[in-house]
Amino acid sequence: MYSAEIIPVQKVLTLYFEGIFDGDVQKLKAIFHPNAMLFGDIEGHVFYKSLDDYLVTVKNRRSPSELEEKFEMEIIGIEIIGNNAIAKLHVPMLGYNYYDFLSLSKINNEWLIVNKLYTHVKQ
Repeated sequence: MYSAEIIPVQKVLTLYFEGIFDGDVQKLKAIFHPNAMLFGDIEGHVFYKSLDDYLVTVKNRRSPSELEEKFEMEIIGIEIIGNNAIAKLHVPMLGYNYYDFLSLSKINNEWLIVNKLYTHVKQ
């Protein structure tokens, strides 16, 4: 099961990286479940957002691509059990050293991000 599903999950993660790096809200909307929730802890500040709120944030900020940042995002690990997956990602951008944990579920034969948990780790 893992080997058959790893490529589709990696494709979703690649689209996620591209979406946040380029500020492409439509690309992000396509890979998130509409009821996805996002939780963050950035330097002691707790963030809780709906997908819609998150997409507004992405739309209204200058993207890493627009700021000519170097693309350094990477997949650290993926665990898949049945129709659920967890991905650990390193997402350095916009002056932050983000680490994301994404929960994905295979719904109607399509992998979607259903939850995002993220933090910034000082280097």
